[in-house]
Amino acid sequence: MPKMTLPPRSAQRQEDTWDIASVFPNIAAWETEYQSVQAELPAFQKFHGKLNGPTILAEVLDASFQVIVRVQKLSMYAELLTSVDASDEKAAALISRAATLDGQVGAALAFIKPELLANGAEKLALWTSSDSRLAAYTHYVEDLLRLQAHVRSPEVEELLGALNDPFATTYGVVGSLTGAEMRFQPATSSTGEEYPVAQSTTVPLWSSTDRETRRTAWENYHDGYLAFKRTLAHNLEGQIKQYVFLARAHGYRSALEARLAVDNIPVEVYHNVIETFRRNLPTWHRYWALRRRILGYQTLHTYDLYSPLTTKLPALPYTQAVDWIAEGLQPLGDEYVQILRRGSLHERWVDIYPNQGKRLGAFSSGCPGTHPFIFMSYDDSLKGMSTLAHELGHSMHSYLTWQTQPLVYSKYSMFVAETASNFHQAMVRAHLLRTHPERDFQIGLLDEAMNNFHRYYFIMPLLARLELEMYERVERGEALTADVLNALFAEFLAEGYGSEVEVDAARDGITWATFGHLYANFYVFQYTTGIAAANTLARSILASQPQAVERYLAFLRTGNARYPLDVLQQAGVDLSTPEPIEATFAVLADYVERLEQLTSTPE
Repeated sequence: MPKMTLPPRSAQRQEDTWDIASVFPNIAAWETEYQSVQAELPAFQKFHGKLNGPTILAEVLDASFQVIVRVQKLSMYAELLTSVDASDEKAAALISRAATLDGQVGAALAFIKPELLANGAEKLALWTSSDSRLAAYTHYVEDLLRLQAHVRSPEVEELLGALNDPFATTYGVVGSLTGAEMRFQPATSSTGEEYPVAQSTTVPLWSSTDRETRRTAWENYHDGYLAFKRTLAHNLEGQIKQYVFLARAHGYRSALEARLAVDNIPVEVYHNVIETFRRNLPTWHRYWALRRRILGYQTLHTYDLYSPLTTKLPALPYTQAVDWIAEGLQPLGDEYVQILRRGSLHERWVDIYPNQGKRLGAFSSGCPGTHPFIFMSYDDSLKGMSTLAHELGHSMHSYLTWQTQPLVYSKYSMFVAETASNFHQAMVRAHLLRTHPERDFQIGLLDEAMNNFHRYYFIMPLLARLELEMYERVERGEALTADVLNALFAEFLAEGYGSEVEVDAARDGITWATFGHLYANFYVFQYTTGIAAANTLARSILASQPQAVERYLAFLRTGNARYPLDVLQQAGVDLSTPEPIEATFAVLADYVERLEQLTSTPE
């Protein structure tokens, strides 16, 4: 592979970076808005004890969601800055200050829910049905009434709201440690060349055709985490204890119940993911055996799971990737595709390429009034195209929600968040499998698909299993040590890999620490449900089922105006049962069978 050199952030072309100036032109403007929000918080005092009518209730709710979105914008700007340059101390300070302001806002608004609920269900139903301004909050009020037993007094809610600031510290610690302070030994190729190992270089290094480069990059990256394993475990344990504390403070039986109750999701949905995944492990075992045969290895190691199954793929420039993504999503209509292309190519939604200090991974971020920004490190590959398609799914979901819904419903549930992203990948993959019959391209495309499923339909459900175990241990009063977490995850991986993959207990075991997702409680299982929903909805559109496109676009525009299970069911998928997860394992099995056929015949 070519010598990898990461340019400094300052060397990136402006057109290849996101338009962060559209959020705030500079830090001085951010500071002005920060001070403005802070100065307006005392004004909420005038509402205390007076939420006894529809007019004043609508007024305070409008004002509260406006200030919440303003704080989201402040936080997002700071996160965007640090994501592309983790060494930016000024940006890190902005994140800390935004968290402080978020806590102040939480405390200032804490009286609203208990005072609103004190009016009683009968009055609230009358007000929302008779007052045009309050009618927009009908679902919001009904949802509060559903959770009324878990709302504490105004004084207690104010105190719990103020905890947002100190409780944000653990996430800040792991971000600083892994993004800015952790150092990794360089990878070394079989011919002695060295390549820098950093958060933004791991994917191309692990995907190298040179096994020694893969091995040393993978081992050195995980060794970097092992060097801080106790700090990382202790920090994560602190985060988990915070969520357990908040669940108990609100009267829930468990942290899992507390998290899922927010979205009106039965805990059985979570258990369905783990149980259905374990039932279908033979499909994964079949794939690991196939991969070992294709690569020609006697023993398959974890660092071999990213090795390309074909090297005969052309470079895929960013603009070509956008074209293919747009073609794959054409069934959704011209308007949808035009918005996507404009954001990708002209409005600078995407921060495209890697640079020094840029973090690992990809995400879509934004809030009403901003672009839905995309963070990634594009590398001219099918994987890069797939990642871009994924994040554009999030961004289009956000864009259409913000265009349609009032602020109260503008932040859709995390349970549906991974549906649109994986839907994009499923649609683009189906388009390319249909239009590019070349053997190596098909192998490369299926290889990328299996790598994607490996992360989200293998690693994520394993992390979900680990997460449940961690929370249950903390709830029983047991300690979480690095050795306990490493041993548990190595055990889960050994079951998942079966006899086909050699597990390095220490380095594989520390994998949990490389996923900041665990700091968002019970989030990772939603990748599995998201992929299942996405593939179900994509199949309905690809089969030209009546109204399938209209139902899908309606889903994107609904935001949080309905419960996630209900809005998905309306779109055409029922995640209250294991069936969509089982059906998506059938898709996975089909990919494995295609690969078996492609690689069992001569070129």
